[in-house]
Amino acid sequence: MSKFAKNYYSVRKNGEFQHLFKKGESIVTYAFVCYYKESKRRGNRLGVMASKKIGNAVKRNRARRIIKEAFRLANPLMLEKTDKRYDFVFVARGKTPELDSRQIYGLLIKQLLPRV
Repeated sequence: MSKFAKNYYSVRKNGEFQHLFKKGESIVTYAFVCYYKESKRRGNRLGVMASKKIGNAVKRNRARRIIKEAFRLANPLMLEKTDKRYDFVFVARGKTPELDSRQIYGLLIKQLLPRV
């Protein structure tokens, strides 16, 4: 496995996103909203959404990119902390493109790890 390989799987189908929105628990911060639910899969899964309210395509892609990078860095800590696996959906908010992945990572560690 290369140094830059993903260490998580993706939530891809619309039904999976909708299931997490309806049945999952949520965490709200100024940078993102996170929906999560326990899963029986072998690894954590990630889905990221950025609506047109965020801005143009460049800003939406930046928001997705920094959330994915922060999750990539935080995922080994989550896997180490618990034997449970989760599905996560992050919804970017207006401030997200202005932040960097270290700030998002700090929020993930502070808000998400105590609940998982």
